[in-house]
Amino acid sequence: MKGRTDAPRDRGWLVGIIFFILGLGTLLPWNFFMTASMYFNSRLNKTEWSNGTVVSHKEYYFNNWMTLLSQLPLLLCTLLNSFFYQRISEMVRIAGSLVFIFILFILTAILVKIPMEEDRFFSVTMATIWFINSFGAVLQGSLFGLVGLLPQKYSAVFMSGQGLAGTFAAIAMLVSIASDTDPETAALGYFITPCVGTLITLLSYLLLPRLEFAQFYLDKSRSYEVETADELLKVPGELCGSPGGAVRQSRGSCSAVPGELCGSLRLGNIGCIYPNISE
Repeated sequence: MKGRTDAPRDRGWLVGIIFFILGLGTLLPWNFFMTASMYFNSRLNKTEWSNGTVVSHKEYYFNNWMTLLSQLPLLLCTLLNSFFYQRISEMVRIAGSLVFIFILFILTAILVKIPMEEDRFFSVTMATIWFINSFGAVLQGSLFGLVGLLPQKYSAVFMSGQGLAGTFAAIAMLVSIASDTDPETAALGYFITPCVGTLITLLSYLLLPRLEFAQFYLDKSRSYEVETADELLKVPGELCGSPGGAVRQSRGSCSAVPGELCGSLRLGNIGCIYPNISE
């Protein structure tokens, strides 16, 4: 949406900072989850020694399943979000998704310290991957629709935040490798960091409607009326005509030059569009 001359100022560029945080918060959780793949593989693909020989356990192909169960809900929930976005309020979709992602990462962090049978741990992890990406798809799609109501530069800021999420995850992995941290301790850091990031993202989103600049652009009904009014101003002053004279547009009606008779269908405030000239 183009900026308008009567729009209030973004004081301190707070709205831009908030959308940067929202962009960061959409991809930070999943990027950190993927970074912990070494931890998941170490818990699932254990090897034991028995009588001097290596006993290998069931192969779970964790990375393959993680890729599959992350892309499927991303596709399905993005499609569903595009169909049902009008029936579910924006607040519920965005704030609800952030709350559920926060809860899922809290549970994942708790499971790091809970011993669990491998098959059960694999099932729980796969379910977690599915739901994280489901809520992530709804969150991302809803935020893209939200930022689309603002001037174009805010979309660039939002996507910059998304790009930084992957950078943070890569830096965290490098620090973990350089410090020779054991997989469990590193995994705790990978899961607690998204909890903090998601909480900050949620608080930032709740602050957004309180800012005057955001209120101006994010009011959908007003934004629609502004765009509609701009289009109507471009409509030529004469919508109806007749062989004997010009029929002029007026607000909600159609007036004709004396001696002419104009019957019309009316559309709101657009005026007359179908003349019916009586001879």
